[in-house]
Amino acid sequence: MARPRKPLLSRDRIVEAASALVDAEGLDAVSTRRLATELGVSGPSLYNHFRNKDEILDAVADAVSAQVDLSMFEESDPRGWRAALHDWAVSYRAALTEHPHIVPVLARGPGRRPAGLRVADAVFGAMVRAGWPPAQATYIGALMRYFITGSALGSFARGFVDDETAYDPADYPHLGQAHLLAERGRQIDEGAFETGLRALVDGLSVQYELLTPGTTVRRPPKRP
Repeated sequence: MARPRKPLLSRDRIVEAASALVDAEGLDAVSTRRLATELGVSGPSLYNHFRNKDEILDAVADAVSAQVDLSMFEESDPRGWRAALHDWAVSYRAALTEHPHIVPVLARGPGRRPAGLRVADAVFGAMVRAGWPPAQATYIGALMRYFITGSALGSFARGFVDDETAYDPADYPHLGQAHLLAERGRQIDEGAFETGLRALVDGLSVQYELLTPGTTVRRPPKRP
């Protein structure tokens, strides 16, 4: 029998299968045995590409990081650091909200993951080029990661049930409309993220003016 022209298994195939499993069922659903079944191969064959489940999940997380737009941090990009931070954060959160179950892995930091390290390098490099001291640039990168990953870990609006009787005005006098939040979950969560993001960038702008007297604050354009 002729050998197959393409290998039956590859890192990309394993990551793709693991990513689909994480998206559908969460982190606990991933095991080498389950992945081998999904891929139609023997379990030990996975170890030719990954040593264990943690390495597979790291690769899934890195594949999500690779989806984040970093073009705004290129030296040739005309956006200033404020608009760059804003636009990057929007892109980062969009990638995470497409794959919310992998967020806890990403929240641990980039470790040795190449795409994750490219993200960290791009943010830090852009902030230093803009005039931020290296220590402050590090703080900004950390701050933004906390905010973005935290916003993607869950939905504030969908944390409320759609049962009006759950919010007795005798107990919760200000939650009379809370049962309506879930049906507007996406709008509320995106609005909250945008509000917080602008507050962060505006606050950083004030600090930047103190560090670099004489600069003019150019805030990102308002979104409709």
